[in-house]
Amino acid sequence: MDAMTTAEATVASLIAHGVKTIYALPGVHNDHLFDALFKASDRIGVVHTRHEQGSAYMALGAALATDRPSAYAVVPGPGLLNTGAALITAYAMNAPVLALIGQIPEADIGRGLGHLHEIRDQAGIIARLVDFSARIRAPAEASGLVAKAFAAMASGRRGPAALECAIDMWGRSGAGPLQPPLPAAEPAIDEDAVRAAVKLLGAAKHPMIICGGGAQGAAAEATALSAMLQAPVLGYRRGRGVLDSRDPLSVTLPLGRDLWAEADVVLGVGARLLYQFQQWGIDDDIAVIRIDSDPEEPARLHPPAVALIGDAAPILRRLIEVLPAHNTRRPSRKEEMLERHAHWDKRLAKLAPQRAFLDAIRAELPEEGIFVDEVTQIGFAARLAFPVYRPRTFLSPGYQDNLGWGYATALGAQHARPDVPVLAISGDGGFMFTGNELATAVRHRIPLVAVLFTDGAFGNVRRIQAEQYGNRLIACDLANPDFVRFAESFGAAAERAKDPTALRAALRRGLARRDGPTLIEVPVGPMPSPWEFIHMPKVRG
Repeated sequence: MDAMTTAEATVASLIAHGVKTIYALPGVHNDHLFDALFKASDRIGVVHTRHEQGSAYMALGAALATDRPSAYAVVPGPGLLNTGAALITAYAMNAPVLALIGQIPEADIGRGLGHLHEIRDQAGIIARLVDFSARIRAPAEASGLVAKAFAAMASGRRGPAALECAIDMWGRSGAGPLQPPLPAAEPAIDEDAVRAAVKLLGAAKHPMIICGGGAQGAAAEATALSAMLQAPVLGYRRGRGVLDSRDPLSVTLPLGRDLWAEADVVLGVGARLLYQFQQWGIDDDIAVIRIDSDPEEPARLHPPAVALIGDAAPILRRLIEVLPAHNTRRPSRKEEMLERHAHWDKRLAKLAPQRAFLDAIRAELPEEGIFVDEVTQIGFAARLAFPVYRPRTFLSPGYQDNLGWGYATALGAQHARPDVPVLAISGDGGFMFTGNELATAVRHRIPLVAVLFTDGAFGNVRRIQAEQYGNRLIACDLANPDFVRFAESFGAAAERAKDPTALRAALRRGLARRDGPTLIEVPVGPMPSPWEFIHMPKVRG
């Protein structure tokens, strides 16, 4: 094999691991990397963004929409820091995102000489944002470190990884044979824990399942187990879509709290259970079984009755195999659950303005289409009331809940999944974080449809100040452009819809357009608060 540069070996290894696109913003520290990408452009593409945060968010969206690793590349120092919000969101959401970060000359790292983009202890900063990080210090290390990074992203607790490489190392020749992909390390299923779990589940009078993001790859298994136990499945935000919203056993947060109060056995699947333990309360009359890929997670808040460590799908399949010998026969809960849904549907009528727009979106977005949530009034309501029919079709930013993540993340999801429509919602506050990436959408012909709800304010902040601080309004009002003209100035299609009926018609046009982006502005006024349905008082303990 001809000797390769560090950059060429890195790119060849990315290709060997299935990466088809690098989301990136170029710069002098990574010139050799981009030259290597050019030489391999028949096998790997580059989507260049207008801001580093856009590249990282696009990689995040691609990983979330496909459940496959994605990658981005930026320069060191300010380039790295500009991607920080996306990287910590990838960590919070267990998303396999690989960051390729440039560095100053290898011999000068740590000397504080003031090189372009130098940052003190960049490696230490990176290590606090990801699960695995390393610096490529020689050409021969490149392929092996790429393989280790991918293995780390697929083993145990899923999450992002990062590789640094110095400006004078990318172009250095001497890389040897490529390291083939390494197998992901998965623990063996604990059969004693399986037996203990099925005994508890089988004897339960009021079983309940709570699914988080770790259950997204186990929808079929969770659905089957729910039917066997007649156990309601709570999915909030990251757990939406694991059980089809049309199934009467599928519940969201408010009804989930009622069921938590009654449950005697709860199975948590890839979920942190923070709301349940810290807000709703815990006592000795409820046995909690945890399935999690991180061995440290189950006991973090409350010691479980049983902990099963590993990937959710094979563990759930094993529970399904063993459960019949221990399972109590239970009648269907369909009618009961339909009545309980109807009760909460009446309570949630308070959110009618938001729900009318969500109904319009649901009516036009195909069930396989991907809905990207945002930190906005419509988004808060969507987490409670938007029907979700399939896994990985409701993307919500996890516990970071970072304002402004939505548009660029949705661009990555749409780019990675050209076979399905992707729809992003934003408020005028959040949209301006990455609205500049309309240029990226036009340049790369990404057919994302964005619905932008504008009220001229950071609406949630403004309402809290009005209701809880005597209407002492500060730092909440916004000066906005004409968003339709703003989008059109990039070459995007854009229009304004003033009510849910007009929104449906605009969505129909936008979703049919597959050669570039669409922006639909929806002017709105103040909206009713959703927080009484999210931060609900204790029911146990």
